[in-house]
Amino acid sequence: MALRDILAETRPRRSGIATAVARLKESFGERVATGEDVRRAHAHTMTYIPNQAPDAVVFAQSEEEVQRIVAICAENEAPIIPFGVGSSLEGHVNAPEGGISLDLSQMDKVLAVHAEDLDCIVEPGVTREALNAHLRDTGLFFPIDPGANASLGGMAATRASGTNAVRYGTMRDNVISLTAVMADGTIIRTARRARKTSAGYDLTRLLVGSEGTLGVITRLNLKLYGIPEAILSGVCPFPTVRDAVNTVIQTVQSGIPVARIELLDAQSMVAANAYAKLDMKPQPSLFVEFHGSPASVAEQAETFGILAADNGGGALEASARPEERSRLWKARHDMYWASVALRPGCRAIATDVCVPVSRLADCIGETQEDLDANGLIGPIIGHVGDGNFHVTLLLDMEDRREIDAAEGFMARLARRAVDMDGTCTGEHGVGQGKRGYLEAELGASVDVMRAIKAALDPKRIMNPGKIFMP
Repeated sequence: MALRDILAETRPRRSGIATAVARLKESFGERVATGEDVRRAHAHTMTYIPNQAPDAVVFAQSEEEVQRIVAICAENEAPIIPFGVGSSLEGHVNAPEGGISLDLSQMDKVLAVHAEDLDCIVEPGVTREALNAHLRDTGLFFPIDPGANASLGGMAATRASGTNAVRYGTMRDNVISLTAVMADGTIIRTARRARKTSAGYDLTRLLVGSEGTLGVITRLNLKLYGIPEAILSGVCPFPTVRDAVNTVIQTVQSGIPVARIELLDAQSMVAANAYAKLDMKPQPSLFVEFHGSPASVAEQAETFGILAADNGGGALEASARPEERSRLWKARHDMYWASVALRPGCRAIATDVCVPVSRLADCIGETQEDLDANGLIGPIIGHVGDGNFHVTLLLDMEDRREIDAAEGFMARLARRAVDMDGTCTGEHGVGQGKRGYLEAELGASVDVMRAIKAALDPKRIMNPGKIFMP
């Protein structure tokens, strides 16, 4: 979706918004904010997509309050934009038709931990770091780690993934059930706590990844895992990206149960060294982590080292010390900001695609050639164990040529991934930024999605302007 297209969209503002805001103020008083700074902070801020602020922000504190807020908005046909912490990258929290930003950050309670069943129940405003801090003394942890300290409700809504996905899966795999307030104010629970069910449609998976366009998630039942007995993390440099990716493919195909396997190209390694004050080789590298018993971790690392050496890789520099592991993964998680620091004054466009792992080397290679041919700066990183990689384009927003080149590049990247039987977005979601690519990827399935949207949200109040083109 080109920037000019987003800016050119004209969406009529709903006439009932002012009435909805007035009624919300009557019910929630000072928890309804209309100041410009608060409203702008609740719209898109992370990349070059323009900030489209809501008319008001309401801070909910319970499921019953969410239901009341939705009912008021439904009665007045005022758009509702669910908001967690605002770390999404594709304009998900923008309000292109105005309306109400429903801030769920104060719904931040861990409601239950069922250690014997390896699951927990949380409110949507609980962040992944807060949940793992709460679980620290139980010997359990929640593995989905998208980098940012995102809210779990937002992670479910965007079907988030992250560095651990190659072993533990994505949010799709780790949400057992959820509770949501639908567009008509009905509260539904999609399933019980049983680990599997054949009872009816899979409404859990329907709402996970729906980006707030069908309902507002108010409670989540999540899978938990035992903290591994031993954890080993390390870095392995390679002569080329293709050598690194071939090692990833062989690692996956060999059945090594690697927990994390992340690619940083040479440009990203330079950025990581400068930003995190590290001293790693400025070559394409794999950050890896192995979980298990001390013996199994050692065996996994040894086998990985053999595969790496066969592809020209250097020695795996690894450590089991928590502080060294934390430093390594913090450098990886800070790559957005490290990349931005490569070109002070720039704006960043973080985009992602995902392909079958057997096509990963081809896709990344063609993407690097595309960047070079168009004079673009775009460090590449990726959760390459499941075929997912990210490009962070660094742009001078005053240079129209750069913006046009970047938008052409992103369109080609999406087509390239789809042509390789992949997807235009492995984990960022569609939001506003990738609406233009969805039909090329899914064809008539998009019409089915539209029909579901129309049936569940006939007044189009749930996060309008996202996923579908007008």
